[in-house]
Amino acid sequence: MYPVHVAIIMDGNGRWAKKRGLPRLAGHKAGVKTLQNIVNLTLENDIKYLTLYAFSSENWSRPKSEINDLMSLLNSFLNREAKEFLENNIRLRVIGRRDRLNKNIIDKISVLENKSKSNDGLTLIIALDYSGREEIRHAIINIYKNINKNGVSVDTISFEDIESNLMTKNLPDPDLIIRTSGEYRISNFLLWQSAYSEYEFVQCYWPDFNKEHYLDAIKNYEKRERRFGNLNE
Repeated sequence: MYPVHVAIIMDGNGRWAKKRGLPRLAGHKAGVKTLQNIVNLTLENDIKYLTLYAFSSENWSRPKSEINDLMSLLNSFLNREAKEFLENNIRLRVIGRRDRLNKNIIDKISVLENKSKSNDGLTLIIALDYSGREEIRHAIINIYKNINKNGVSVDTISFEDIESNLMTKNLPDPDLIIRTSGEYRISNFLLWQSAYSEYEFVQCYWPDFNKEHYLDAIKNYEKRERRFGNLNE
């Protein structure tokens, strides 16, 4: 059993830098290099969907200087990787709020999403200004509007109705979720979609996450038995 969709909580950039006596920005820059390597590994291993938790809605509470650094890195990443996305048949999709992002970044995301929409290789989903709880709240609001507009009964609301109003509409749920840095929590990430995901918690910080860690996580996943609530036959 091979994962179709892998999601990663990229955690530990700041602690990686602190451990080395470096500014947090150095950790974030090292994290971008790891991100590039993992995207390439995902392509090599024919995994069809990769979701990366890049910036949570709660991250806005960090110091303004660090947020500016992160947005600058994001801007550079979009500029630098744009051509490679297209050449490698990668489709880009960004989930999360956009109204709090710089217009320049919003425009670049929209252009990349549009240019890569016909690519049918890896679908790279970047969770940016993302909150699992906010996503579910937004889905409920949309369903409520539909009820008022079309007179639909509350009793008829299905799982499919909810899923069709999530930011991950038309994407498969993640099979495997990896979190680096040794933390054992999901941090408001894909709360609905991860109901039956398998988790792998890796002890290293994100900048140190390498090919061996990634392939080990996939091998561990392949050994697991996913029953989705059913009995083992």
